[in-house]
Amino acid sequence: LMCRITLWRANCIVCDYCVESAPGQFQMSKKDGKAVLLHGKEKKGFYTLKSLDNSIIDRSIKAKDVCPVKIISVKTK
Repeated sequence: LMCRITLWRANCIVCDYCVESAPGQFQMSKKDGKAVLLHGKEKKGFYTLKSLDNSIIDRSIKAKDVCPVKIISVKTK
């Protein structure tokens, strides 16, 4: 199962909920305080991580669900 996590970083409001839900996928930047998708590749302001590691899916979905500005998407196929 392929998992694809996307973060629209520009709209991050620095709440830290994603890090609390999925510390293995997210951290807060020391530079600007916004969320960082660990190992994510940037393209046009969106950071995407593609992974075959199914253990990150549930935590990533929880991070998506708790994000108050809905800037995280998680897709599986």
